[in-house]
Amino acid sequence: MKKIILIISLLLAVSLTACTAKEDKVIRVGASPAPHAQILEAIRPLIEAKGYTLEIVEFTDYVLPNTNLEEGQLDANYFQHVPYLNYFNEKNGTHLVSVLAIHFEPLGLYPGKTATLADLQDGAKIAIPNDATNEARALSLLQSLGLITVDPAKTTDATILDVTSNPHHLDLIEIVAENLVATLPDVDFAIINGNYALEGGITAKVLATEDKDSVAAQTYANILAVKAGNETSKKTKILIEALSSQTVKDYVAANYYPVVISVLK
Repeated sequence: MKKIILIISLLLAVSLTACTAKEDKVIRVGASPAPHAQILEAIRPLIEAKGYTLEIVEFTDYVLPNTNLEEGQLDANYFQHVPYLNYFNEKNGTHLVSVLAIHFEPLGLYPGKTATLADLQDGAKIAIPNDATNEARALSLLQSLGLITVDPAKTTDATILDVTSNPHHLDLIEIVAENLVATLPDVDFAIINGNYALEGGITAKVLATEDKDSVAAQTYANILAVKAGNETSKKTKILIEALSSQTVKDYVAANYYPVVISVLK
């Protein structure tokens, strides 16, 4: 009986070890559906060539991908830029770090009830993202179009309270980023993140975007993020190698330009 129990124990131990080894070969990455999850799908063969399985977990918000990464449910995430990551860490006490800048998504001005900027009327309603960093970018874009002036002391943290001149009396409406496309029928214009514009199938309608050579392009590149301490893990190294590849550069250029632009060297 003791021998049987010992054999069963050994078999269970081997089984558990095998399961653990199998799980360790799965790389779980949280991502926004477009373009992030699609770009990750393009590198799946590169991940598999290393003997790993890529599991892409899609999110439609900007909170859960970070909390899940902090809690260890993900190995990495790919949906945000460094200013937002820093803001999230400070606000939530998380410990996430950037390990690779991959692409830039210029914010774009899209038409709603009003077709062109030439038709803009005083009092027009313009929806903008309400999260800290993207709101500042949206205001900067409106300023670059000559529609408002923003306090020059504010850079990455400007809000509508920092608008110092609004000659057209524009009604700037702060909206959760993922809901901006849906607001278009109710506003004159909306400034929308590239990933949500892609998901909404409206990129061909864009009226203006942030300059690809602007400070914003350098500052707001979308990144691969991991939890602090995992920067040099095997899984992280495999992800960095795959996402830095020519495969990604070619895929982004062929499928998304100019609403998504590679910043890979």
